[in-house]
Amino acid sequence: LIWQGVDPAEFIRAFPDRIYHVHVKDAAVTLNGKSGILASHINFGDRRRGWDFRSPGHGDVNFEEIVRELNVAKYEGPLSVEWEDSGMERFWGAEDALNFVKSWNFSPSDFAFDSNFSKD
Repeated sequence: LIWQGVDPAEFIRAFPDRIYHVHVKDAAVTLNGKSGILASHINFGDRRRGWDFRSPGHGDVNFEEIVRELNVAKYEGPLSVEWEDSGMERFWGAEDALNFVKSWNFSPSDFAFDSNFSKD
């Protein structure tokens, strides 16, 4: 959402009852007057892109605000780390992302994602 100019916290405030699964994914927006957000034809990691994925906690996403809004919304579903970062070694990055998410004030989910769609 962040690279599209959408405020994730505002999205949570607007649609709290429609959130069933949260992906933890970060991005850095680098609009410098020469790059744009519509650069999907350029490979990730290329400095000509206007945005690129980063390991969670290393980009422009304000996760503290997102977690606070998820808590206000009483979201109890899963958080899934969707890791992509072309500038970081993946095994180190995966552990770094895990430690980043574990540091949050957020209770672990006690049900599976698919249970949200089961009929009562």
